[in-house]
Amino acid sequence: MNSFKVLGVFACLIFGFIIVNGDDIRAQEAEGWDPVAAAEYLDGRQQWWMDWPTAARDHGTFCVSCHTTTPYGLARTALRAQARDGFAGPVERRLLENIEQRVTSWDQVEPFYSDEEYRSPKSSESRGTEAILNALLLANVDAGKGSLNAATRDAFENLWTLQLTDGIAGGAWPWLNFGLEPWETETAQYYGATLAAIAVGVAPEDYVSQPKVQQYVVRLRDYLRQHIATQPLFNQAHVLWASSVFPDLLGSTRRQAIIDELDKRQQADGGWSLGSLGTFQRSDGTPIDVRSDGYATGLVTYALQRAGVGSRESGAEKGLSWLRQHQEEDGSWHASSLNRERDPKSDRGRFMRDVATAYAVLALTAAE
Repeated sequence: MNSFKVLGVFACLIFGFIIVNGDDIRAQEAEGWDPVAAAEYLDGRQQWWMDWPTAARDHGTFCVSCHTTTPYGLARTALRAQARDGFAGPVERRLLENIEQRVTSWDQVEPFYSDEEYRSPKSSESRGTEAILNALLLANVDAGKGSLNAATRDAFENLWTLQLTDGIAGGAWPWLNFGLEPWETETAQYYGATLAAIAVGVAPEDYVSQPKVQQYVVRLRDYLRQHIATQPLFNQAHVLWASSVFPDLLGSTRRQAIIDELDKRQQADGGWSLGSLGTFQRSDGTPIDVRSDGYATGLVTYALQRAGVGSRESGAEKGLSWLRQHQEEDGSWHASSLNRERDPKSDRGRFMRDVATAYAVLALTAAE
């Protein structure tokens, strides 16, 4: 009789363990995400962009965008690092070859947008913007290899040649302004400068400390410091990220103030809304989407992680949880335009989804 009681208790314990452990497994599955699906979504969208006639440029090249191409390059490198795959796939290779072609033919290729076709100073704005994005994407790849290749060195030479030396924007670069939030406005010049700082900071061989670039580095640091107080929180999140790789950029007080403000904007569900990171208004009069989205949540979570704010009780951990729970069936994350209401299923309507997916990937791969 006692033996049956012992067996019964043992069986109950095993059954209870299975139930609890099963709940744990289901909870872990609910908290997971699918990097393969994310990669497939990103590859498909980048392939579309490279073949889209509107993105085509001279010499058989294509435009490098802030919404699809640049975040794609950053995210694809992160996915390869997570998978311990040192080889770029065909889509990523085509992107990198396009950038290298434009870098090495810098004096022959036309700017993305010319003064003749649009208006002055679109040629100089295009050159400054492209110089930053080229250096960022090439340096990001080289960071994983531990050495600078020749094209990346050329990209930095192009970058420094175009850095502004005086005036209120001294230390920054000319930057495209089509009145489109959040990447092509007057305040986006600061955003571009933060990307330049990230490019310099992640470049291997301790490039940021090399004597020959110190005058440019100091000029950039001074610009970012002098103008940070007037920046929207969107830009401040980027400078927080940049401070993790670019030396002596933020003091402890300013750094903590940015972190505190980002924490205040976190929503009850653990995510962030892009509309809360600035004072944005749509040109068509439609209301800004105030729901948590993949772009804002990915960006802020990634910036907080890079800043070392990653404890289980932190906003970053809650942001990661939101990202794990909101990947959609096609592998992407949702985000909406700040400029006008768009059909989310259209190709242009997916631009924000493209960047949201890339930044979600950056945050999630950094956590793992």
